[in-house]
Amino acid sequence: MSAELRGEAFEPTTELQAFEARLDAGKYGACVSFVGSMRDFNAGDDVSAMSLEHYPKMTLQFLETICEEAKSRWDILDCLIIHRYGDLQPSDPIVLTAAWSAHRHEAFEACRYLIEELKTRAPFWKKETTESGERWVHDAPSTPDS
Repeated sequence: MSAELRGEAFEPTTELQAFEARLDAGKYGACVSFVGSMRDFNAGDDVSAMSLEHYPKMTLQFLETICEEAKSRWDILDCLIIHRYGDLQPSDPIVLTAAWSAHRHEAFEACRYLIEELKTRAPFWKKETTESGERWVHDAPSTPDS
């Protein structure tokens, strides 16, 4: 299991391949992943940049906790979370979640759980830059299309 916070850009496909190389080949039949990227719009406005802030120890502990929760709820071999912080630009990957299991159902459910928990409970603070200036973002609960 792995949870990481990154202050620099990452390439999701490269990260998945590197993590998968550490797993026992043949022990899993499914890998489900999710990549969340920065949009150039929010709440009806154009967004030119975003800054993500966090408390490193608290945030990393939270990511590790939800990985443990996923492993206890579903029969998964392992899972991965990488989450950016700092200054971001539109289209930058912000978060990668992934789960590996023998069968697809468990991998899908675990991966969905990881991203939903991140979106609703993770201790990150977002500040967007728009034409009108900077503003703090207060996320609403996740909906199927967010």
